[in-house]
Amino acid sequence: MDLRASLERKKFGLAVKRILDILFSAAGLILLSPFFVCVAVAVKRDSKGPVFFKQTRVGKDGAPFSILKFRTMTVHEGGSELTVGADNRITKTGAWLRKYKLDEFPQLVNVLKGEMSLVGPRPEVPRYVAYYREEERGVLLMRPGITEEASILFRNESDELGKAPDPERYYVEEIMPKKLAIGLEYVRHWSLARDAKILWKTFVRVFVK
Repeated sequence: MDLRASLERKKFGLAVKRILDILFSAAGLILLSPFFVCVAVAVKRDSKGPVFFKQTRVGKDGAPFSILKFRTMTVHEGGSELTVGADNRITKTGAWLRKYKLDEFPQLVNVLKGEMSLVGPRPEVPRYVAYYREEERGVLLMRPGITEEASILFRNESDELGKAPDPERYYVEEIMPKKLAIGLEYVRHWSLARDAKILWKTFVRVFVK
């Protein structure tokens, strides 16, 4: 059975997933609003530029959308779309936000809008999606997520890229295929219980270990 047919059989569960996304993202945005204000002040005081960073990513069924994050880098034109090692563009506040993945919290807005889910394959920029093989495009059958199993496994991805002679080539040829394989396995065997397990593992990995 192909991935699309498999997901069709899970239509009810996916509807429940969307309802939970709406409830939890709305509650999260309300509860975290004081924290958002504090982070906004810290980001503005640390360096010139907007509070939020927006970037085009590829979502469900290949539809582009603007992902939202707290800005963690200085603002300037050009530069790699990959964060490699101790990137000198990262601000002091940005380093702290990245350490605990707090820069990702504004994506609750993307979840509420229906562009993302709490859990799902992480969305890529169009440039790298162009490298996907036909089978790998199966990850685009579901809404991309704020977290996934590959994000937990490659939590220190930038450090790994920093050791590579050609970071972009290493990402495209070594890291991205592994992340896509994990994403495809997630889509193939998706369940609400699996989402709950990934959310718990993310919390433990980021805030406990």
